[in-house]
Amino acid sequence: MGQAGCKGLYQSLFDYKTEKYVIAKNKKVGLLYRLLQVSILTYLVVWVFLLKKGYQDTDTSLQSSIITKVKGVTFTNTSELGERLWDVADYVIPPQGENVFFIITNLIVTPNQRQETCAESDSIPDALCYEDSDCPPGKPVMTGNGVRTGRCLRAENLTRGTCEIFAWCPVETRSRPEKPLLGKAEDFTIYIKNFIRFPKFNFFKTNVLDTKDRAYLKSCYFGPKNPYCPIFRLGSVVKWTGSDFQEIALQGGVIGIQIEWDCDLDRAPSECNPRYYFNRLDSTFPGSSVSSGYNFRFAKYYRDGAGVEFRTLMKAYGIRFDVMVNGRGSFLCDLVLIYFIKKSHFYRNKKFEEVR
Repeated sequence: MGQAGCKGLYQSLFDYKTEKYVIAKNKKVGLLYRLLQVSILTYLVVWVFLLKKGYQDTDTSLQSSIITKVKGVTFTNTSELGERLWDVADYVIPPQGENVFFIITNLIVTPNQRQETCAESDSIPDALCYEDSDCPPGKPVMTGNGVRTGRCLRAENLTRGTCEIFAWCPVETRSRPEKPLLGKAEDFTIYIKNFIRFPKFNFFKTNVLDTKDRAYLKSCYFGPKNPYCPIFRLGSVVKWTGSDFQEIALQGGVIGIQIEWDCDLDRAPSECNPRYYFNRLDSTFPGSSVSSGYNFRFAKYYRDGAGVEFRTLMKAYGIRFDVMVNGRGSFLCDLVLIYFIKKSHFYRNKKFEEVR
């Protein structure tokens, strides 16, 4: 850099710059400029403040607790179980009332199973055999009920049979009943109690009516006239998902109950109300697809007079309920509280602490 360049740089350190404004006396340009200003102002007022409520602070970290109870009784008379009265202790799993629970509506019962040897079910492809060498001893039957003993059991005049297995015998062989065992369960009731809290604003609420009338929950049902009665008729819940109760009771299914809390906490607490959504969550296919329904197996164990253990195996079909809760709470932000409302000085004193 030459001497002239250094001198120019030195002198520029003491320069003062200021902006120059040009006023254009043009109506078209001026109108366009004002329209742009009005558009920005309208966007801020209408969209940001009125519709999106940008002046509010939001809490989406909802804390929630669910308590569920099912009530109802029904009577059945079958060859496997005889005459039997079913109450909530028989058909609800688990019994302690969580946000996920299962109501039995249909059963396949295999009574008096004992650990011994018997023929595997001929509906199991891996159990089919033609000779003893097809049944290597000690090898489990894939998707079957036990382990092979080394023998191929064939009926007379048949070349193909099934492997003998050591298992809980006799194995389950019955197919699903054509009618649901608890077809009258649609009159059962489900009680769903939900506690919520928005920790940011220390706001609490529940979906149960605040009343001292002990008879209220014994006589009400959820509906447009009773939004704070959390007692739902089972058949109505299934209907609200667009499903048929007898169909879902026969082969089982999964229903989601979503409770939505979208609360504007600037308003009275009574205006923070839950909204319910009911949906069928399991995949439903036309016809009798193998992918339809919901079921699982469980057993009840006993001992006979000689102390030998035996059991009754049950394949349970039914409705699984998943209760889900989400929501958000919004409240006036600090900017509005501190500067724009009548008691701003009160909130300002609470917000800021003066230290001397």
